[in-house]
Order: sequence, then C-alpha cells, then structure tokens
Amino acid sequence: MPARTVRTTMGVRRGLALGLAVAVLGTAMPATGAAAAERSPAGSAPPSVTPADLRFRHDTLRYGDAREVGLLPEHVDRMPADLTAYLEPTPDHPGHPTYAGAVVLAAKDGVVVQHAAVGSAVRYSAVGPPPGLVGVELPADQRLPMRPDTIFDLASVSKLFTTIVVLQQVERGRVELDAPVARYVPEFAAGGKQAVTVRMLLTHTSGLPAFTALWSRYPTPAERFAAALATPLVPGATPGTRYVYSDLGLIALGVLVERVTGRSLADLVRDGVTAPLGMTDTGYNPAPELRSRIAATEYQPYAGRGMVWGEVHDENAWSLGGVAGHAGVFSTAADLAVLCQTLLNGGEYRGRRILHPDTVRAMLVNYNAPLEQAYPESDRGLGFELNKHWYMMGLSSPVGFGHTGFTGTSLVVDPLSHSFVILLSNRVHPDRGWGSNNVARRAVAADLAEAMPVRPRSREAWRADPRDLATVTLTAPLRRAARGGTASFLLWYDTEPRYDGARFEVSADGGRTWAPAPMRLRHGGQRWASDGTVTGYGGRVWWQVSVELPDQATHLRWSSSTDVSARGRGVYVDRIVAADRAGLLFHGEGRDATRLVADGWSPARA
Repeated sequence: MPARTVRTTMGVRRGLALGLAVAVLGTAMPATGAAAAERSPAGSAPPSVTPADLRFRHDTLRYGDAREVGLLPEHVDRMPADLTAYLEPTPDHPGHPTYAGAVVLAAKDGVVVQHAAVGSAVRYSAVGPPPGLVGVELPADQRLPMRPDTIFDLASVSKLFTTIVVLQQVERGRVELDAPVARYVPEFAAGGKQAVTVRMLLTHTSGLPAFTALWSRYPTPAERFAAALATPLVPGATPGTRYVYSDLGLIALGVLVERVTGRSLADLVRDGVTAPLGMTDTGYNPAPELRSRIAATEYQPYAGRGMVWGEVHDENAWSLGGVAGHAGVFSTAADLAVLCQTLLNGGEYRGRRILHPDTVRAMLVNYNAPLEQAYPESDRGLGFELNKHWYMMGLSSPVGFGHTGFTGTSLVVDPLSHSFVILLSNRVHPDRGWGSNNVARRAVAADLAEAMPVRPRSREAWRADPRDLATVTLTAPLRRAARGGTASFLLWYDTEPRYDGARFEVSADGGRTWAPAPMRLRHGGQRWASDGTVTGYGGRVWWQVSVELPDQATHLRWSSSTDVSARGRGVYVDRIVAADRAGLLFHGEGRDATRLVADGWSPARA
C-alpha cells in the first residue's frame, strides 16, 4: 500500500474548524448500520462500523446489578477471582506474580456492575539483583492492602488527559490539527520536524523516536524540555508515513497547550477535565497526605529514588517536575469511570460538557488505516488506541477505544454496548522485570465481553470453544451425496482480525479432503459475499448464510482458528439446513442434530 500522510485520511484542508472537519469526514465514511443495510449491494464489503454510527447516551453512573443491564452475572462475578489468581505465578505468567495488587471497575449503560480490589497497594521495600529479582517484602504491619479507592500512577493513560486539553484548544480555534507544531512551538522545527503536525503527534506518526532518557542526560527540567523539543526525527523518517509510539510527541503537545494558553498543563487538566467532571482524586503530584491511599510502584536505586511511592514512576516525567504530556497523572478507578462515561455520553457528564460530540467522534477515527499493512498495530484515533484485541479482547470493534499505562493501568471502552472496564494495577511493584499484566487485562475484558450474551435462534446452536492456539471443527455428514443443492445456516462471528477467523468447507469424498465454499451473507437489507472465510468484526448480528453445494457433496464443516493469545467474542452457528432437488440432506434442528461431530465446539444455550 503506498504511503500517504495521515491527514489524507481526513480529507479536509488545513484551517477547517474541527466540527466542519468531522462533518466532511462523516460524508466520506463508508455507510454502516441501518443506513448501510438499505444501500449495500450483494457482494459488498464485510460489515464495519464508524464513529458516525455511534449513538451517545446521557447516563449518570450508579452501582447496580448485572442483570439490570442484561449481563450474565456469573461472568461479572468472576472478575475478582480472576484477578486474585494473578497474585501468584501462573502458567501464563510464570516466575513472578503479575502484580502486587489490582482494582477493577466495570460498567454498562451507566450501571457499575463490578468494583473490587485484590492484593496489596504496598508490599515490598526493595528488590534483589537480577536474574532472580526477588522482592524484599515489608513486615506484615507495614504493608497496605489494595482498596477500591486506591490511587494509582496512570503512566501513559495520562496521555488521554493531554489529548483532551489539546482538543479543547482545537474547539476554541487556538490550535489546528493539521497545522505544523512549530507554528505554536517554534523550536520544535529543529531536527527536520518542520512538517510535523499536531495530528501526527496525536496518532504517533510524526517520525519521532519512541523515547530518550531525558532524566539522566540533562541536569535541569528546563534543559530536559528543550532537549525533548529539539529531538530530531528518526533518520530517514518522513512525517506521516510510519508509526512509532512516542512519549516525546506527547511531551511536545503538553508544551504546545501551555504556550497557546499561557497556563500550566496541570491547571488545564484540572480546570478543563477533572474539576468540571468532579474527579476529585485525579491530578499530578498528589499531596503527601494522600500517600497512604497510593499504590507503590518500582524500586529505582539506579535513579537514587529507592521504592517509588507517592511520586510519578516514569523517570522522565519525574525529572520534569511530575507534570508532562506523556505521564504524571494519578487517579482512581471511580474517577476514571466518570471519564469513560463522559466519552460514552459524547463529551458530557451531569450537564458539564468537556468536549463536543463531533470531537469525540473525531477521536475515534482510525487515521492510521493507510499504515496498517506495514504497521498492523498502528490503529489509532486522536490519542486513543483502537480495536486492540491484545488487551480489549471481545470488547474490541473498529470503534472500540482505550489506552494502557506502563505501571499496569488500562481502560477499555466499547461504545457499541455502552460499556467499559478499567484495570488498575501496580505491576511494576517491586520491579518492571517481573513482566507485563496483559494476561490480567485480557481476563477482565473477556469477562465483561462474555457477560454480554449472544442469543441463539434455536435450541441447537453451537459455539466454537474459546481457546488460544487452536483449530476446532463442527462437521455435518449429509444423509446422502448431494445432487447440487444449497446449504443455509446462521453465523455470528467476532474474532481478532487477520489472526483468528472462521471457515466454511465442503467435502465431496466422505471427509477426506475439504475445500472452502463461497458464502452469501445477508442481514436485513445488507448483503455481502465471502470466499468461505470470515475474520474480524462481524457486526454483532446473526448473518443468514447460503451456499451452493457442489455435486456429490458428502459433508459440511465449520472451523474456527485462533492464534496464541487474544480473541474476540467467538464464532457461533445455528439453524443448519441442506437440501437438493430430491429433498433434505441435513436438518440441524431435526433428527440430524445428533449426527453433528463436534471437535472443540459446544452447544450454545440461550
């Protein structure tokens, strides 16, 4: 795919107001949802969804029962147990515990259905040398248990706060997304960065390197900020043509909003985000009296810090005074829940608006789509990551958004189901070398996704078992060899794009060899065709599938394949029927139901 600059995906000229830009973008988006169903011809593309399809709600958070919002309580209830398991080494995280402690909060339709804490906020005083990295435990009376209201260092989740204050300035006309950053911060032009735009920094396509050790290379905060702004592009990089997740870009954006407003980043976040939303436990450089509520992070003797507790973990943010565009914000699960609900509401909460709805939609456009072939993990809106199954699991979709933080924090928001899950952990306590907490992130996201039932249409529906690194099959032997004819069935699928998928195959030799069979899929007025395989977002609907059978077909088979980790909500099949001009060949709801051969598939009950 030829490289193009990111702003070509927006299709608007520099200088348009953000609201107009989104309006122009909306007209260029592929039709989806009900409107798409009315216009999509047979053979059109697989289902998708765009920010233009989202319908914002106006929910206010409250605690309630999972059943109130149509969730299966057994999956919601298992979240604390799943997190507790990772307080010890596990087969998928051997050697060390995943974290000392964690807090989870999950909500749907404004109802908080889970909010729990496990483990310790403070457990260790130091860590031994490598390779063992043995944690030195505090005496029992000096440890602090994790609480639902424990305050965490958010690490890179802080970038979302910087993003919001940047977009607030865009709404006010002080900043243009496709303007060069150097227009607002002239010294940023150094190192070949004259053409780098604000949008490129928000989408990590500027060509900047990921990181530089400002804290150890420069003696003062002023020199560190100057060095961050002067950092040159990676040799050979052309702005807008490559994806590199960069802290330096967000540091520059923090400086940018300070320059255009004449105010500090901390004040902008307070007055523009946390104060209007009532996020009283969120901010930079928490007061010393809050220390007993704060989760400790890492033992950093190399930086002369000892066990970091109550100060920002990120060395660069710490050396910049604790306030920087890429890190430094502390918060609780409850406060972050308000932020998530605000975004699901289109930028408003309890009558206080921090962003325009069109701005929220603009944040969820995948501006890096032209880069996907070269950079498969590049899907990003403005500030947010999009559709990342490696931690979002079955909450993923083309408009599913979130972010992670190095200290073990993450949030995942599914605007299609109006739900979110927040996981806050101190996985770097006592040492980052103990590993990531991605296994736990996936666990809670999968729990919330599994709590959203896929409703079978009959009593004889089947689901591919949710397994990693597996191919599972469901085989239907026909009553006799087909004389042409057709097969029909219902298909519901949601898988990790490219890496997981489903396949429909036919055998004409008694099941010895198989070939994919082209499928025609229909839901309402939407129709499309497949070569026999599907992957990724399936629209979260049941597709009516029809297949022309080859002469002498003897068996039908559905297979589902997954890679080593990360899945969607799975693959389901229902109402299987095959017939030719001589009569029925297979009826999945009749006497043929017991003839199905399930290898890794299970009945899917309502």
